[in-house]
Amino acid sequence: MSIRNIKWLGLALLVVLGSCARRPVAEKPIKLEKRKTSELIFVMDSLSAIRPNSFYTKIKCHFSDTNRRISFKTSIRSIKDSIINPIITYAGIPIVNSIIRRDSLFISNRKDKCAIRTNMSYIKESFGVDFDYRNIEELLLGLPVAYDTTQKYFQINDPYNYIISSHRKRIIKKENKNKHDKDGINLHPRRNGNDNNNEEEGEDNVMIRYFIHPSLKSISRLVIDSPDDTTHISVDYIDRDTVGTYLLPKEVIIDIVTARNHIVLTMDYDKTEINTPQEIYFVIPEEYGDCSSEK
Repeated sequence: MSIRNIKWLGLALLVVLGSCARRPVAEKPIKLEKRKTSELIFVMDSLSAIRPNSFYTKIKCHFSDTNRRISFKTSIRSIKDSIINPIITYAGIPIVNSIIRRDSLFISNRKDKCAIRTNMSYIKESFGVDFDYRNIEELLLGLPVAYDTTQKYFQINDPYNYIISSHRKRIIKKENKNKHDKDGINLHPRRNGNDNNNEEEGEDNVMIRYFIHPSLKSISRLVIDSPDDTTHISVDYIDRDTVGTYLLPKEVIIDIVTARNHIVLTMDYDKTEINTPQEIYFVIPEEYGDCSSEK
């Protein structure tokens, strides 16, 4: 397996990153009971606050883009607001160990005896998606990614879905018609807290829509659109498992479409644990070189 493929394996795990993905069987849509926007916002606020102290799972991953298709397995250990430790195995052998912290990212490639020591900007530089530590934690736990309780949100009227959006429906339609070439999706734009009309002036063109499950106990889908760089990201939580008092992902499909690439990652969770002690081991041998210099 080449250095380039190892890099893609690691990054596929870190971002909201095939074609053979299983899709849910189409069912006849059912009209939902109408809900007040304030009620759905309360649900979102509650869901965004649900975080176990520790988390462990094993995930079967199927990754594809315009150039390759790869299947691999990973185990993930995390400690709330502190550290995420993904270990990727290929053919049953651990080949990539990594550490994600709020301000740093380390990837150790055992097969090629090299390592990457960098910060979280590495993700944006590689994929044009500015995911930080908290976003990755949210994605793995099936929480509303990049949801901000201090921001104003809107309900998009849909008889078949409960949708909370960062922008009004008419703004989404407008922005989708105006596309320019920029750096990439930034989930953390600077906001003017005194201006409640930012979303109507197009200052922040990254639009996020959260699809709340009809039970109001989880989100079933997340859609991020950046008209400026024609990037579209969808995260579908196809199935969930109840673990203790938490409703955690069981099957997830992540689809990313950019101007130059189409990435699909399916993740099947197994043996998920929460709030159990997690021992994390990570060492980069002194003899390891720099992976980024060996492309």
